[in-house]
Parts: sequence; structure tokens; C-alpha cells
Amino acid sequence: MSTLFIRGGTVVNADSAFRADVMTQNGKIIAVGDTLSAPIGATLVDAGGQYVMPGGIDPHTHMQLPFMGTVTMDDFFTGTAAGMAGGTTTIIDFVIPNPQQSILEAYQTWRGWAEKSASDYSFHVAITWWDETVRSDMGTLVQTEGVNSFKHFMAYKNAIMCDDETLVNSFKRCMELGAMPTVHAENGELVFLLQKQVAAMGITGPEGHPLSRPSGVEGEAANRAIAIADVLNVPIYVVHVSCIEAAEAIARARARGQRVYGEVLAGHLVVDDSVYRHPDFATAAAHVMSPPFRPKGNQEFLWRGLQSGNLHTTATDHCTFCAAQKAAGKDDFSKIPNGCGGVEERLAVLWDEGVNTGRLTPSEFVAITSANTAKLFNIYPQKGSVSVGADADLVVWDPAGTKTLSAKTQFSKGDFNIFEGRTVKGIPSHTVSQGELVFVQGDLRAVQGKGRYIKRAPFSSHFAANKLRAETLAPSAVKR
Repeated sequence: MSTLFIRGGTVVNADSAFRADVMTQNGKIIAVGDTLSAPIGATLVDAGGQYVMPGGIDPHTHMQLPFMGTVTMDDFFTGTAAGMAGGTTTIIDFVIPNPQQSILEAYQTWRGWAEKSASDYSFHVAITWWDETVRSDMGTLVQTEGVNSFKHFMAYKNAIMCDDETLVNSFKRCMELGAMPTVHAENGELVFLLQKQVAAMGITGPEGHPLSRPSGVEGEAANRAIAIADVLNVPIYVVHVSCIEAAEAIARARARGQRVYGEVLAGHLVVDDSVYRHPDFATAAAHVMSPPFRPKGNQEFLWRGLQSGNLHTTATDHCTFCAAQKAAGKDDFSKIPNGCGGVEERLAVLWDEGVNTGRLTPSEFVAITSANTAKLFNIYPQKGSVSVGADADLVVWDPAGTKTLSAKTQFSKGDFNIFEGRTVKGIPSHTVSQGELVFVQGDLRAVQGKGRYIKRAPFSSHFAANKLRAETLAPSAVKR
């Protein structure tokens, strides 16, 4: 019987903060209170002067992803271990089938890869094509495998891009099943055209990447996806919102009462597009991701979105490629593998730039790094809450601790850090996963294969039993 006793800290949930001890046993929180006594033999953690918060949940990662002719540096073990070092105890990764590939087959492949995970994990499944077998397999994934969200890439033409017909069919099926459609909002046709135009101008380096993906292509796609979801009366989650245009589209829809949810990446909140003009190709290319980093004016607007509740979650899109892999696009920016890291740094960067600046309260920090994701993807309060009965996934947070972020000291296997040289105040002193200490004052104790697959139920028992047709569903029937 494994018992952990965290003594003397301030528990911070999304809705409250209070002085309390926390006791866990066999992977669950069994007591939270200010008059607890540690049982004999319990492992003790002194949290005096520190916060005890739910472990971070990163709703957007790509571990071991085959993409653009290569595979990411971090696999499910190294990536989740790095997350633990930063206070993240659960990830939701993406199954991305090839066009015409069975989505069930792809899902089983990713499940196999993920068996080496150190932390708990779950999956969104991408819809990259459409026929009746996809429709049927979506039902199997929801009702049997615990998948309640499906991803739609509106970019990457001639690869994994969804056309509007696929979006409509998949969104409708999501509504029938009680699943959440999510979208990567960029107009793939425009990006394809602009890439050719920029190259024709003689711009082949990384500086061409943001020129080929201006904020307007993101805003258009966000508006289109939101409009489709509105007509079909299905909730929608927009991933990695990077610009004013997309954030405004979400805010307008929410003001009309539509269920639209927005995710923002830690990188987009603090890094701007000047990185693409760095004279060193490797440095500039290391920042190539989609959507790209934006001009500084977008950042404050994204922070305001988090403050106002129009943006709801924070993620990383953790997708690490090394310099040798990025060099595939040395003479053509469109061939640079898209992706950056961040699963290890997200919480510290958001605390330093959010809480320390007064933009966020500690409870708001918990909401955007953990609780909101758990609620939106239906694993709350199992995850995202320091409460009796919840999973013992916790981070003990030292608000006075400091660290300088660097590729030289990160646990991630990537060779670049987009937050390189940034000194943050507020770091994890301890990370707890399944009631076990997995990170202690810089000592990473991640265990390969210890992570569990987390099933996520659909958003209504009516859907789960397939008893209620979408066309008769009242707007209030989808649980939020």
C-alpha cells in the first residue's frame, strides 16, 4: 500500500485556494484537509510555502509522429518524461491516419507506440478522409475505445487536409456520437497558393513560412469551421489559436451563445515572428510550425482571451525535430518539418508570464493548464482537480524557484528550445503521477510503460447508448 503525504501547502483548484495537506494512496487522492495526520510509513513531502495543484494536462502533443518524411525526436516515453519534469502528468496526443487508411488501424498503431509512456495519455483521432467505413469506425472509437474527440486539418493540401464535405460529414457524425470535433484552422488552398507565390519571389528561407501563412488564412478557416458547427449545432474546439482574427471569430460566436472553445499554445503567447528573420538558418528553421509565430500585437490579445474566458486551454503542440531534420527545407521553406517543443516548459512559462505579471490568478492558471481540458474532454474530476477520489496526479509548485530554460538542460530529446535563455520564476519542485513521486527537485524518476491509457466517455449517456438521434437533440443535452 503506497501512501504519499504532502504537508503544509496551499491547494489550488480552478475554483478555490486553501491551506491543506493532501494524502494519496494507491494512485488516488484519499484526503484533503488541514487537520490530517501522516500515517506511519507514508512518504512525506514538505510543501510549506508552495502550491499543490493538479498535474498539468497538455491537450495537444505529437509524440513519435511520422510527418513530412521523418519522425519526431521525442517518442511517447521521452516526451511524457519531459512533461513530468515540467509538471505535466497527462497528454492527449493525436492519431493521424494516412489518406484512405482505416482510422481504427491507425489508432491501434498509436496505442502500440504509446505503451512506453511514462505518464497517462489519451488520444484525439484525425479524420483525413471520408466514406461509410470511417463513419462506422468513429462509432467504434467512441463507444468502445473511449475516444470523444476527432481532429480535422484544414491545412496540408495533398496530404491530410479535410475538404468541406469531409468536415460536414464528420461534424454531423460527432454530433450523433456525442464527440467533440476539433480543427486546425488554416485555409489549405490559400496556403498552397501562397507558398508557390512566395517561392516565385525568390524567398526560399524560413522567413517565407509566415508569409505563406498570414493570419487571414487562419481567421478564414476558423470562421468557416465555426459556421459549419453552428449550422449542425455541434460544439467545436479550435486548436492552437495564434492570431487576433481567429480569437475574434471565437469570441463573436460565443457572444451569440455558440459552444466554441479555443486553445492557445504557450509559444504563441511569448514568441513573435521576428524569429523567422534570424540570420542563422538552423535557428530560424527551428521555429517553423503552423500556424507560425505572429507579430507581437497578437500576444496580448491572446492573453486577454484567456482572461475573459473566450480562450480556454493551453497546450504546446509538442512536435520535436532536430536541426538535421529541419535541414530538409534548406532550399525550400515548405519542406521544413513543422514543429516545436514545449511540453516541459509550458507550466513555468505560463506561470511566469501569466501569474507573475498579474494576468492570471493561481486558480485561473490551474483552469487553463489542467481543469478546463479535463472538463472539455470529459475526464473531470478524475483529472484536473485536487479532491478526494481524483487521480493522484499533482504538482507541488515553488513560486520562488527559478530556472533558465535551455536545450542544454531540458529532458526532451529535441536539440532546440524555443524559450532558450528565458529565466522563469515559479517551477515544479515535485511532480506526482499515480501517487508516485516522478520528479523531485530536478531528479526525474520517470518509468517507461507506467502510463495508462485514459478512456474518455462521450458527452451524453444518450449518445453512448445510441438512443437519441442528432436531429432531435436539444441544445442543452450536450454536457458541459
